[in-house]
Amino acid sequence: MVYNCGMREKIYPREKYLKKIRPFFDSDVVKVITGIRRCGKSCILKSIIAELIANGVDKSQIIYIPLDRKGYKDIKLPEQLESRIDSMLSGTDFEKYYLFIDEVQNVKGFESVVLAYQEEGFSVFLTGSNSYLLSDEITTKLTGRYVKFETLPLDFKEYLEMKQFLKKEVEDYDKEFMKYMLEGGFPKSLEFDDLSARQLYTKSVVEEIFNKDIKKRKRIKNPMLFERVQSFIVNNYSSPFSIQSLLKALDKVGVKTKAITVHSYIAELKKAKIIYECNRFDLKSKKSLNRDQKYYLADLSIYFSNNTDNSLNIGSSLENMVYLYLVSNGYEVSVGRIGNMECDFIVRTPSQGYCYIQVTYSLMSDELKEREYRPFRSIKDGYPRFIISLDKYRSQQEGVNHINAIDLFLGKVSLP
Repeated sequence: MVYNCGMREKIYPREKYLKKIRPFFDSDVVKVITGIRRCGKSCILKSIIAELIANGVDKSQIIYIPLDRKGYKDIKLPEQLESRIDSMLSGTDFEKYYLFIDEVQNVKGFESVVLAYQEEGFSVFLTGSNSYLLSDEITTKLTGRYVKFETLPLDFKEYLEMKQFLKKEVEDYDKEFMKYMLEGGFPKSLEFDDLSARQLYTKSVVEEIFNKDIKKRKRIKNPMLFERVQSFIVNNYSSPFSIQSLLKALDKVGVKTKAITVHSYIAELKKAKIIYECNRFDLKSKKSLNRDQKYYLADLSIYFSNNTDNSLNIGSSLENMVYLYLVSNGYEVSVGRIGNMECDFIVRTPSQGYCYIQVTYSLMSDELKEREYRPFRSIKDGYPRFIISLDKYRSQQEGVNHINAIDLFLGKVSLP
């Protein structure tokens, strides 16, 4: 169903996130929607507004303030924000008001204003493009009074649904899947028919993130070094990473820096939601390892839009997609280490159980099959084991379940 949000536009409703937020619509707990810039947070807000109106909420009960839009960009101080909100109240004595503030981090010190209206019983919804929105100071002030909803660009199922919503041709799922891996899921990019136009748009989004979410908020003393670190991380998505390997790579091209500088730059990439960090868990020692972690991209188009080579590394891309699927569906994820072997993912399920996952492009050769099954043989407990691939057939050997990735992403099969 498509709701008309009353703002001269129709919005594709992302039910994946709406169903998580819906139980809190009338709660005075502050709803914080965060995620990478341009992933569709504003449209989620508008979908909520449309749904409230469709359910009988009077439009006068809704205050919507998009701080990055014309007419609102001059609101920079808490006093200005409060004054604007008060000016939008209808004067009617409604039992409940709904306050929506988009890109709230544009107002320094917004917390006091938000809390004031929250204490008056307003249902408050906030969006922000990065985790500066949830800095130590802010979380201290909002402790126990907010819930966070992490959002991502479109997943494969949403990608297909939005193409249909935009009346774009949808080919068979195998072809569409390969397109999606290359083009990614930034919603706005689907409006363009040409691949180069979509990649140019995504590249501009990444540049915008750097200029607005990093450069303005963090004094980068050496922008060229920062871009080299970013390029290294992006180009090695889904691969084991160590600070020393990056330092050596920089040294080879004559760039000298310190580990602490690299750490700080990686932290900025994480705050901007460009990358997500997945730490290792050692199955023998039962300890988390804060080294040789992996980094996954918020969207695969971040890589392809910034590289001239469009050839797919399907194995790494599929692993990245499985990681995003897991975290966006409430699973806690680690990279597993078993002696000298690696299990792609150790997963804690929403029901507090565990499972083990290997991701591979195919199991069609005996060599590939042996490589993927070998780590499972060293795991002694009885938790479920899965191999996710693009193979069409399904098999179950040695107690390992095989899942087709496209079926998983489309919801035809599920994990525990």
